[in-house]
Amino acid sequence: MTMPNPLILFGAFDRHNFGDLLLAQVAAALLPGRELHCAGLAERDLRHWDGFAVRALPELLAELAPRRPDLLHVGGEILDCSAWQAAVMLLAPEQAQAVIAYLAPRAAEREDWIKSRTGGALAPYVASPVRLPGLRRTAFAGVGGVGLAQAPEGLRAEVLAALRAASFVSVRDYITRATLAQAGITARLLPDPAVLVAHLFGRQIRQRAEAGEPAVCQAAFPSGYLALQLGPEFADDACLDALAAQLQAVLAATGMGLVLFCAGLAPWHDDPATLQRLAARLPALPLRLMESARLWDICALIAGSRACVASSLHARIVATAFGLPHLSLVPPGASGQSRKLAAYLDSWELPGLPTCVLPAGLAPALLRALAADAGALQRQAQSLSAACRAGLASLGRAEGFSGPDRDP
Repeated sequence: MTMPNPLILFGAFDRHNFGDLLLAQVAAALLPGRELHCAGLAERDLRHWDGFAVRALPELLAELAPRRPDLLHVGGEILDCSAWQAAVMLLAPEQAQAVIAYLAPRAAEREDWIKSRTGGALAPYVASPVRLPGLRRTAFAGVGGVGLAQAPEGLRAEVLAALRAASFVSVRDYITRATLAQAGITARLLPDPAVLVAHLFGRQIRQRAEAGEPAVCQAAFPSGYLALQLGPEFADDACLDALAAQLQAVLAATGMGLVLFCAGLAPWHDDPATLQRLAARLPALPLRLMESARLWDICALIAGSRACVASSLHARIVATAFGLPHLSLVPPGASGQSRKLAAYLDSWELPGLPTCVLPAGLAPALLRALAADAGALQRQAQSLSAACRAGLASLGRAEGFSGPDRDP
């Protein structure tokens, strides 16, 4: 009897980031009939954070190459992630600033260091049978690349070659699809696979909410709470002052409590110290800082909230999947994160609802979001989940990346 080809789930879940950890879990849940292996750029064990034990792709592929594995790119903004970005985000947070400062004036040493950590690829989270001949087929599920059109020519060429060699490509926003179309690549537009979190893991998340920190938050705020996450771009005093003033107004008007949480601990992600500085500006408000950064604790916290405000796209997507009011924070001035959020929300958000807001405009936008029709939010959640399931099912039918459906 011929054994089925193994399937490598490849993505940036080799470091702590809420969205990447969640996308790996979603992919694994959708493919229960396949022999699965999780791979990133480095060997890391993320099970402490409810992730997976991850192998470095070159070493894993060397073992599996005789069996001609398939590889599925598991979502995320991977198409325009440079080797420098990937290498830095693999560092321990306490090392990052010192390494960046040391390498900044040493161009040759910096290039050698990047290659030692990423293998020499310009877009290291994009794999292709052309560059890795041990692979049989590759596919891309719900990936993003809002900045790909502006990326350096070499990186862009490497990514487009990998996409042309893939068996199936789906992207999560109109901008990425348009960029690929200009290069002659047909990509299906699908919601981010994280929209399936309530469908796949609703029961598990509800059970998680009954214990640990999520349960403490529920008990602490009988009138409900706002779940709030901030990225590093909000760490300046002006942003924190504006947020504090807006939060005071919202909590006074609604009677909610406030729970602050981190969605990523890798470099260039969240810093618990920023949340502590915000909390210090709100001494009289009902407030908690959630210490846990485990995947299912964060999901349970969001699912149990009255609303979620976050700079993290996937924190917002989880709130959307549970039919809850949601709002994305963006900093003053353009940023890559802001463009990524805007591209996704323009592709999938309900018309008429507030989408992105600056810190100084949080209160009125959040009150509008809280007043949204609950039935419409639930229908949006169901519609996005159904669209994603249908699109991924076509991947399974066409290319054999398949798995049975599951009830929530």
